[in-house]
Amino acid sequence: MKASKASIGRSVDQPSADIRLYLFHGPDEAQSRGLGERLLQALGATKFMIAGGTVKSDPASLADEAGALSLFGGKRAIWVEPATKDIEDGVVALLEGAVPESPVIAIAGSLPKTSALLKLAESSPQGLAYASYVPEGQDAIRMVVDLGRRYGLKISPPVAARIADSSANDQAIAAQELQKLALYIDASPQMPKELDHSAIDAVGAAAAEGDFGRLADLAMTGDVAGLADELAALSPAGTEAIPVIRSLQRRLLMLAPMRARVERGESPDAVMTSMGRALFWKDKSAAGRMLTLWPATKLATVSERASNLERAVIFGPAPDRETLGEELLAIARAARSR
Repeated sequence: MKASKASIGRSVDQPSADIRLYLFHGPDEAQSRGLGERLLQALGATKFMIAGGTVKSDPASLADEAGALSLFGGKRAIWVEPATKDIEDGVVALLEGAVPESPVIAIAGSLPKTSALLKLAESSPQGLAYASYVPEGQDAIRMVVDLGRRYGLKISPPVAARIADSSANDQAIAAQELQKLALYIDASPQMPKELDHSAIDAVGAAAAEGDFGRLADLAMTGDVAGLADELAALSPAGTEAIPVIRSLQRRLLMLAPMRARVERGESPDAVMTSMGRALFWKDKSAAGRMLTLWPATKLATVSERASNLERAVIFGPAPDRETLGEELLAIARAARSR
């Protein structure tokens, strides 16, 4: 079946036991992943990744994995990304076979109307398809308000518009910003709080001026000497720490899907070329080097450490400049060892 904008929230927050395949497609892949993660949360399931190439070579593997019991006893969902025509035969087996233990969540980019995969999901009562498009205007504002509610934030339209604009209407970036803002004002779904402009001024992505992205890039490319010089130029109190960390996190968000494509067999040059204008020309050299230096598993580790670093800067007793410097230098040394 084909989900609408009005029904998709209910479909992922109150998932039906009859749905075996969730196909999230469309140009806004961040929104598709967000819906997948939201579905995982509603299911109380863990993510089990399976490669499209595996399904292509063995179409029965998708239904087999969906039908298998978790080794640890909990619920799980099978996650396929990117979902391409390689999995079409596997989807047929999934939809026509026995009732599985786990649903399949397939994340695809833009699919043509003639796509057999799309037709399978839309025509089956056991499948659900939804097309994600980058929100604009009032839709972007509603997206931020809805995201904020999940983190215990009450957000007025003017504040939501500011966050949408600063994140370029990208749901993944907006969600990351809102998580941090919820942490900063101590909001939670159990204890909702109003988010105002002062909190964004204090810790928002654009909280200070300057080329903070340069420090993140120096760390990620392993330039220990250049990074040390830049860190020495920071203010003694380290008031620039939060913008620098945000720059690092945005770089990681950009690199993760690019590196996933490399590990699926695309060349780094082809991935870089496909980015086109989405990657500013000044960033291309550094981004290309990072793409070869950091495997996906290590990017995930750095992302987790960056989140921990932000909490340490906001709430920790140590001076911000020292806390930031130690972590960035550790990242730079790790990059040099590759």
